Amino acid sequence: MSRIPKAKVVLAVTTVASAIAFFSASAAASDLTIASWGGSYQKAQSDALFEPAAKALGIQIKQVTYSGMSEVRLQVKTGAVTLDIVAAGSGSCAHAAEEGLLEPLDYKQIDVSHFYPTMHTPYCIGGDVFSNVMAWNTKTYGEKGPHTWADFWNVKKFPGKRSYRAEVAGALEPALMADGVPPDQVYKVLSSPGGIKRALDKIRQLKPNISVWWKSGAQQAQLMKDGEVDMIVGWNGRFDAAAKDGAKVMYTFNQGLLDYDAFAIPKGAPHKAEAMKFLAEISKAKYQANLPKYITYGPTNKQAYEIGKISAEVAKTLPSSPANAAMQLPLDLNWYAKNEKKASAMYQDMLLE
Repeated sequence: MSRIPKAKVVLAVTTVASAIAFFSASAAASDLTIASWGGSYQKAQSDALFEPAAKALGIQIKQVTYSGMSEVRLQVKTGAVTLDIVAAGSGSCAHAAEEGLLEPLDYKQIDVSHFYPTMHTPYCIGGDVFSNVMAWNTKTYGEKGPHTWADFWNVKKFPGKRSYRAEVAGALEPALMADGVPPDQVYKVLSSPGGIKRALDKIRQLKPNISVWWKSGAQQAQLMKDGEVDMIVGWNGRFDAAAKDGAKVMYTFNQGLLDYDAFAIPKGAPHKAEAMKFLAEISKAKYQANLPKYITYGPTNKQAYEIGKISAEVAKTLPSSPANAAMQLPLDLNWYAKNEKKASAMYQDMLLE
């Protein structure tokens, strides 16, 4: 029979229970819920960024897949925010910020001194870099496919079927470059009276040779795997995946559009302070340099190319490597925030002509 007084037993049990409750609450308070798009993309993010950073910070993370900023909008509007960090396209983040759906980021905590200047905004920070490029079927052209947008439009030199995007984002800039506008003047021209119409008129010239207007990244890859078109505008990662699956496809970064996927914190996130620290951590070069191990998208932190994790051979394949980035035009989110609605309506009218 125990000789410990009953009162002391009760006190001990109560103390242990309180301690368990305290530590459980502390653990829950440090948990972060991160939403992304699932599949191989989120697995790459998890392996390269999320899990190593969580381990370094000593916190637990919960990963979920979500439907995009429409889900963030619903949570913010109803005051029932459960997500702490979300991954989204740069354009989606820009629109969400305009709607007041995102928390401003603290760049006293998050070091962006080595980031490409176009790859962070007051409300979102770049997580990886991809390019909108021109790609071609090597069965049709060998390795000597189009290397400028003027080539892409040159149906005499490069006869064959084209595929182009069914939405306006990333569609107008190539048309203006094909029309002779220098890359650094593209958004100036698009912002001028008649600039959007000039780009659309150039696309109208090519329209008889566009056999497919694609609507998704998966469709881009499938078109090239099936050999359904001879050249296409699309995302470099999709063409890399298609090539691994046996597609006869090559592309060039020359005159590509440099774009990025981003991270943001929804307005009213339950663990805003912890989320800010986590974004600061995954933005460091030592994590960003892990990305190419899992996906052919580039890091947004330029220092990732300088710490010895990314070989020169691998760097040649990445859109954000200094040499490749220098050949490209960064997508201007400010222009899209101001003009996309009007430009999109004009673009859809052009498609229906």
